[in-house]
Amino acid sequence: MKVDKLSVSFEPDLGDAVRSAAAQAGKPVSSWLAEAAASKLRAEALAEFLSGWEAEHGMLTAGEIARAERELGLASDNPAA
Repeated sequence: MKVDKLSVSFEPDLGDAVRSAAAQAGKPVSSWLAEAAASKLRAEALAEFLSGWEAEHGMLTAGEIARAERELGLASDNPAA
């Protein structure tokens, strides 16, 4: 598999937190960071899609958001949350 090696720099506290999170996940730092970057890119793509959809169709209602959360398994067990 081809990989693209990058060099990144962090503030010391953030670097420590990243190393700790990767260790807790049982992953190398590079794998943990790759997953974090992929997650960020998906979130940005979703935000861009939703922005365009809402511009064309109007804002999503609270009911539509709740339904989506249920269907995606993201709904809170606590209705007050």
